[in-house]
Amino acid sequence: MRIKCFLPILPILLGLAFQDTTFAQSLNSLSSDAIIPTSPQKFGQDLNEDIEDSLTEVQGQVTSVSQLSDVQPTDWAFQALQSLVERYGCIAGYPDGTYKGNRAMTRYEFAAGLNACLQRVNELIAASVINKVTREDLAVLQRLQEEFASELATLRGRIDALEARTAELEANQFSTTTVFGGEAIFGLSTAAGGDPPGDRGNNQAVLNYLLRLGTVSSFSGLDRLRVGLVAGNFGNRGYAGTFEEPGYGDMALLSYQTDTNNRIALDLLEYRFPAFNNRAVFTVRPVGFSLSNVLTANSPYYDTGRGAISRFAEASPLFKIGSLDGGAGVDWLVTDWLRFQAAYGTRNTSDARQGISGSDHSALGVQFLIKPSRNTLAGLTYINAYSANGSLDTFTGSLNADTSGGLDEPMQINAVGGSFQWRVNRQVTLAAWGGVTMGESLDSNAYANTTTYAVSVGVSEPFGRQGDLFAFIFGQPPKLVAGRDLPNGTDPDTSLHFETFYRWRVSDNLWLTPGLFVVTAPEHNADNNTIFIGVLRTTFLF
Repeated sequence: MRIKCFLPILPILLGLAFQDTTFAQSLNSLSSDAIIPTSPQKFGQDLNEDIEDSLTEVQGQVTSVSQLSDVQPTDWAFQALQSLVERYGCIAGYPDGTYKGNRAMTRYEFAAGLNACLQRVNELIAASVINKVTREDLAVLQRLQEEFASELATLRGRIDALEARTAELEANQFSTTTVFGGEAIFGLSTAAGGDPPGDRGNNQAVLNYLLRLGTVSSFSGLDRLRVGLVAGNFGNRGYAGTFEEPGYGDMALLSYQTDTNNRIALDLLEYRFPAFNNRAVFTVRPVGFSLSNVLTANSPYYDTGRGAISRFAEASPLFKIGSLDGGAGVDWLVTDWLRFQAAYGTRNTSDARQGISGSDHSALGVQFLIKPSRNTLAGLTYINAYSANGSLDTFTGSLNADTSGGLDEPMQINAVGGSFQWRVNRQVTLAAWGGVTMGESLDSNAYANTTTYAVSVGVSEPFGRQGDLFAFIFGQPPKLVAGRDLPNGTDPDTSLHFETFYRWRVSDNLWLTPGLFVVTAPEHNADNNTIFIGVLRTTFLF
């Protein structure tokens, strides 16, 4: 087993389940190749180097040696080969009609053409097409063989060696390979507002981190086993715990916010494998599961280290329903423009008293991803969930919405959502998502309905710098808009979320993202003061 660092697989390796921030990759995810798990390299670079050193790549075909401008027409070899090629059509050259004669390999290239003619003549003889090969041509071939004997011998020796190497590689096409990578995020942030505003000691500038380490292994070249570790130091839930009432801060949670008390913990264990001629991928994830691991969130900013800076703005809260920890699903490429995805997950999956079917929190989600045109991508989502205490547990909206108005009863939840991306041009992308949840108590006539939405605009490379992104996001965090027999009633007012950030690519391995988001009337209550949170996020990939 080989272990090595391999940066390009990092987003897959870390189990972030996010969309890349470039819209083109979101659209390309509908291709059949995109749903096949990324596998480690099957072959090393040594074979390519041998091929490049041994043979000049054939880039086109010419029909006559007279097209080979750097071979003199007065040469006997030219005239002889010209006659053979025009009669049997058996030489390969470059599209510009040259043999590249100014290079040291000119005779070897000529020998390659001669070798092609020899093979063609041998094929005709073997096929008993004797009348097509004249004695004169055989004599010419014999003389050319004698004059280029050294070059032909060298060429054939190298070809034999390459064929042997190729046969060996084909016999051992894949060996179990493990790739290691990681992501480290340093976040310098500060906050103001809330209730009470300006209370010294509550909202100080803080430095937090998130560290993810992981491995990707493959056993067939198409499957993928991922293991991820995580550590973070967001004590007291970060700014979510600094305001007067518990739960105020759910609207202030950061996208990269994780607290393990500086201890390393297992955050991800997943196995994916393709089926049905590689048009479907099955996912089994006993640790670290959410519906968005299978159902594509269809958001340009669903990236912990390089996307939105707030938890709410990264993607639709519907994909976070249930706060699950284990599950499975399938992603099926139905056609080139349609994908069907289905996922089921539970909380406390490993608990024998609850398990997969008896869990107190579970969710089943299905989604259609539709690509109506080259520059648009739409998603239609339905989720059916069960909550033993009536909570949605998205941790993105008001406490009242997340707990269904304080209703502590078993609840069946139905959620419907939609998402859309439109690449207006090479730089500008418009996106939107929205959703409705409808919860009904299984013990009474109580019900609770919530809504949420967001719209955004992103400008990639606004100053011509590759990888840079400016984004603005506006939306409403989940709000309890209707209900019956709810202890806390519905939310009285409306919170609005405004967010902007600029992602600066320093290098392929280093990204800086300054950003600011503002939440008006936190907890959907106009009596609460507006929250301001500023962030400078530094992301290292390795």
